[in-house]
Amino acid sequence: MTGKEPGFGIYIHWPFCAAKCPYCDFNSHVRHQPVDQDRFARAFATELATMRQRTGPREVTSIFLGGGTPSLMKPETVGTVLEAVAKNWTVPDGIEVTLEANPSSVEAERFRGYRAAGVNRVSLGVQALNDADLRFLGRLHNVEEALHAIELARETFPRLSFDLIYARPGQTPDAWAAELKRAIGHAADHLSLYQLTIEEGTRFHTLHAAHKFELPDMDMSAELYAVTQEVTAAHGLPAYEISNHARPGAESRHNLTYWRYGEYVGVGPGAHGRFMEDGRRVVTIAEKVPETWAGLVEASGHGIIDGEILTRNEEADEFLLMGLRLVEGIDLARYEMLSGRSLSSRRVSILQDEGLVAPVGNSRLRATPSGMIVLDAVVADLAR
Repeated sequence: MTGKEPGFGIYIHWPFCAAKCPYCDFNSHVRHQPVDQDRFARAFATELATMRQRTGPREVTSIFLGGGTPSLMKPETVGTVLEAVAKNWTVPDGIEVTLEANPSSVEAERFRGYRAAGVNRVSLGVQALNDADLRFLGRLHNVEEALHAIELARETFPRLSFDLIYARPGQTPDAWAAELKRAIGHAADHLSLYQLTIEEGTRFHTLHAAHKFELPDMDMSAELYAVTQEVTAAHGLPAYEISNHARPGAESRHNLTYWRYGEYVGVGPGAHGRFMEDGRRVVTIAEKVPETWAGLVEASGHGIIDGEILTRNEEADEFLLMGLRLVEGIDLARYEMLSGRSLSSRRVSILQDEGLVAPVGNSRLRATPSGMIVLDAVVADLAR
């Protein structure tokens, strides 16, 4: 990676989906009537203008349209939103502009429209490369449609990423290795590879509690994780974060802003933001229900319903939690600047002896592959 500056990103949340996936706990909503896209585009523009008043003039390093399913947006809606970002902040030519997409054939046909609107990177929610598991995961596409969307995206956008979920019921290391190699054969430069987890409030949570399916046990999950690291590294897409793999130079600039504890404005239903205001890092949290959010924006210029000013300790803890997800680790001097103290040399030494952390030169600390597996415990130990 070139440079480790944290950055200033803009996140736009499009909350609508064609169907709710059984594993998903994101703020996503299904509507059986057409969404008034013009209304939401106006609301995005209004909230962006309000956020500009709070952040002041800044130079944007990345824009990310997430969801939900942003590929349900018309290209014209995407264009309106990107124009609103450029109206409020400085947006240099060529910065990373990512749109999340589902690989149904209807949405894939919009790719050229998104490219013309200014999107230069697409992230496809493929999730699996066999039809049985796609049905289990509640996806609306099949493998053929996914591969068609991947090829069309490669033809249309300079950069492409896609997601896969592993540690699925009954999945073996050999089967996952074969699926992963097939995926790498289609990947342009980036893969996001997530272990299936059971989140409260999801359909899978209910089914799992009723013993309708079982996930791989801890040992098998660890083996699948190890296979993930080995196969991607051997094929030129090494991990740069716990779940993200890229060819050198193709890392997600926007996600690096999160992990390097940069600043970002979050706009849209349920969006979160973290940025500096009057010398303090503030958190903003928007109303989740889309129509309620839009009404709030129309009434008062924004849909933010909650937020806080972080203390130095809270900033330092978040910096640890995010930064140690990265293979590059954390800048120790920045930790000291945020927290007002150094990490405990005794705790660092103990974790190093246990093979969970390692120094990077004299200025950085990273989690080892073993430490990545138990990262929450490592961070809790260091933050004490």
